[in-house]
Amino acid sequence: MSDRVEVCPASALPPGERKLTEVGGREVGVFNVDGTLYAIENTCPHYGGPVCEGQITPTIVADWPGSGERIRERLGEEPAIACPWHGWEFDMASGVHLGDDRYAVGSYDVVVEDDVVYVETGR
Repeated sequence: MSDRVEVCPASALPPGERKLTEVGGREVGVFNVDGTLYAIENTCPHYGGPVCEGQITPTIVADWPGSGERIRERLGEEPAIACPWHGWEFDMASGVHLGDDRYAVGSYDVVVEDDVVYVETGR
């Protein structure tokens, strides 16, 4: 079993809310996006911006039907967050940059037990 950091009572993190906490010496944002909980580090790998202050939107998914055809874009089902400083976008579940998987912010599992939200520190 991994170690856990207590964040808050589950009732204090309704859909649309976010909380900052410290996990292993790093600032981490915990989010409730439409009832699903996510936790990511709050430091953008670009210039250290506060990622967790960014806007959350659906990911954009592109389908390429083939040569000579236009790429078709649509909104995906997974949420992404954009760093407010320069717009770098990260997948909320994995922390991976949407345009270049060489970059990522740390991501953590979140659990609710006995009406308390925890971030799991060991993966």
